[in-house]
Amino acid sequence: MKVIQFYKTEKQLIKKATKQHRDAQHQLYNQYAPKMLSVCRQYIRDVHFAEEVMLSGFLKVFLNLKNFKFEGSFEGWIRRIMINESISFLRKEKKILFTEEITSYTEESWNNINTELAVEQIQDLIDSLPEGYKMVFILYAIEGYKHSEIAKMLEVSESTSKSQLFKARKMLQQKLNQQNNISNGAIKI
Repeated sequence: MKVIQFYKTEKQLIKKATKQHRDAQHQLYNQYAPKMLSVCRQYIRDVHFAEEVMLSGFLKVFLNLKNFKFEGSFEGWIRRIMINESISFLRKEKKILFTEEITSYTEESWNNINTELAVEQIQDLIDSLPEGYKMVFILYAIEGYKHSEIAKMLEVSESTSKSQLFKARKMLQQKLNQQNNISNGAIKI
């Protein structure tokens, strides 16, 4: 049996979805939902809430599809919407707390840890960070935003963004060291 492709290019698929063709919208959703749930999950611990945020994000995607100008990647455009939805959800839930404390930033070598943690364990460590630290860490280290962009997105100062990242890295290093000590049998208290 030969598989018939509905749309030859992503651009055609997006144009059809813009015209409210449900099958095209469904195809876009199926194509991007797993990745976007993963994006939302990075910010939101509870997978059920992450899924709700993803769904409201897709609603915004389809309502604003006409605004996509085919400049840059479509996945990047959707990803930005999901990040903004996640931040809005956390703001609404009042789960974000930023400390305005100024700290001297010394680049510590925090990549020197030998660890063989699974992705789930790493996500658990990131999830254990306070929400402000976690959000800035993800935006900077995983998403690749600059501190100026993060400050604008989160409505904080650049120095607050830098401080949150510094503290997140320091806390993650401590947690990784503890994890390594436990797995090596050298539990230090």
